[in-house]
Amino acid sequence: MSEGTGRILVIRHGQTEWSRDRRHTGRTDIPLTADGEAAARALAPELQEWRMAFVLSSPLQRARRTAELAGFTPEIDDDLAEWDYGVHEGRTSTDIADDDPGWSIWTTADGLGESLADVRARTERVLDRCRPVLAQCGDVVLVAHAHLLRVLVVTWMELPAVAAEHIVLDPAGTGVLGYDRGTPVLLHWNG
Repeated sequence: MSEGTGRILVIRHGQTEWSRDRRHTGRTDIPLTADGEAAARALAPELQEWRMAFVLSSPLQRARRTAELAGFTPEIDDDLAEWDYGVHEGRTSTDIADDDPGWSIWTTADGLGESLADVRARTERVLDRCRPVLAQCGDVVLVAHAHLLRVLVVTWMELPAVAAEHIVLDPAGTGVLGYDRGTPVLLHWNG
């Protein structure tokens, strides 16, 4: 893999009622809270330095709206939609663990609408779209969701997908991916 000088900026959508309450929010299309909108707007001045060549967003309104409030007009990419949580949609991890002690989204597919391998495959497709832009020194912005972006980051770093359990991205949090001497690296996280 050749080193490009472009970077990938990942942005998690702003706060929603469900993210505030730590409920699994996969495919349920809910809006940002007022705080979520304010946090998304606050990103705009911080992003002035970027050479945006390509901006992609999840199709879900919380991500699209975050992109718009941050000053972008994104192209929609269905591969950036959040994990399909299946029967666990809308539930907290604590609630799920009460029914199934030891349950973790990272280690079991029970009740989920897609597996960790499925999510990783989607992130690989997104990164494949980004690499040609990076090679041409352009920066890429990806606006999406917590679990999906965590998997995307470890996919970028060529780590096992389950390693995503060791990083967290707050609502309206950002991260920067790039290269160090040809190696895909995490340059900044949860800014």
